[in-house]
Amino acid sequence: MNEHRTPELLAPAGNLEKLKTAVLYGADAVYLAGRAFGLRAAGDNFTEEEIAEGVRFAHERGAKVHVAMNGILHDKDLAGLPGFVRAVSAAGADAAIVADLGAMEVVRRESALPVHLSTQASCLNAAAARFWRRAGVSRVILGREAGIDEARAIKESSGLEVEMFVHGSLCSAYSGRCVISNFTRGRDSNRGGCAHSCRLEFSLDLSRAGGPSDARSFFMSSKDLRGLGLLPRLVEAGIDSLKIEGRAKSLHYVATTTGAYARALRLHRESGRVPDDALAAIGAELSKAASRGATEGSLLAPAGSSSVHDGREGDPGRAGLGVVLETSGDSLLVRVSHPFEEGDRAELLPFSGEPVGLVLEPVRAFDGGRLRRALPGSLVSIPSVPDAAPLNVLRAGASAGAP
Repeated sequence: MNEHRTPELLAPAGNLEKLKTAVLYGADAVYLAGRAFGLRAAGDNFTEEEIAEGVRFAHERGAKVHVAMNGILHDKDLAGLPGFVRAVSAAGADAAIVADLGAMEVVRRESALPVHLSTQASCLNAAAARFWRRAGVSRVILGREAGIDEARAIKESSGLEVEMFVHGSLCSAYSGRCVISNFTRGRDSNRGGCAHSCRLEFSLDLSRAGGPSDARSFFMSSKDLRGLGLLPRLVEAGIDSLKIEGRAKSLHYVATTTGAYARALRLHRESGRVPDDALAAIGAELSKAASRGATEGSLLAPAGSSSVHDGREGDPGRAGLGVVLETSGDSLLVRVSHPFEEGDRAELLPFSGEPVGLVLEPVRAFDGGRLRRALPGSLVSIPSVPDAAPLNVLRAGASAGAP
């Protein structure tokens, strides 16, 4: 049996439906933000009432809720923070994620919420972690520049819980402290407005270095982090929480990544290892969510040129077709998120276990009429499959020659 405690799996919750999806697909905890103070203004985010509902849903199923208040705040931003902190605390949230010392002061004054230090604070060494512990932090979310061995040393030296990102988008700036979007789009990256300008292809003049004057490159765009294969090392190092990035991503992404990592951690918990064949199957499952290619980032060694996405690598994944809203006899009511044709092949993702294949025929409109094509935003009924449940995600099946 495994002598190390299995880490918490922490999944993104961009809205209430994604929170429920993450919890049902195996997350031990989720992280979310309100309509202000966080770093994903483009996401749906949560009202205070939705936070309370989300906390109830998670707690009823044994999961925790961490609330991000990790924007880099100006004085005018702090005006509404005390009331928000009190509301989050009253809702029963399990932690506040902060990067700003002023926000930390407000959280500690207005609540008894445990304080988790955001990755935005760039905590990358044990001395800094010890300082933050004295300041009242109970957990540090390390900057993505930290490796597993560094994380182990920081945990042992500081006595703090340590959280690390193991999957999702990476940023070319130090711990996400980027201002490219400020200048390219007029959107403040550090106050929720990141426009992902670093993902664009840029025109470069390399003539001074003996190169072309009109080169084009995605030189600031990173591949996506994928630490699945390092799970044994992360567990052995005593990392407390493994974090999946992606509050602005789709239900399909949340279900696929959360379910995959939950399965791997479950296997490790049961036997102390993830067998190679299971690891390969879980990796294949992760590939069904779109990505810009995979890198282990700085988890083993500082990230270098091999982590740069060249614009051609990556995996388009499978399309997320929709989500099950109701089950009734031999049919499922689905809210469509991507168009599909009657007769297409699909997969339904149960909350645990293998995806279930099905043929989308017949497809009927909400009023019972037969449809040849289902459009995004519509409600349709499709044939049921065993053990289907509300909030199961439906995705496209394999096409000819695809895995």
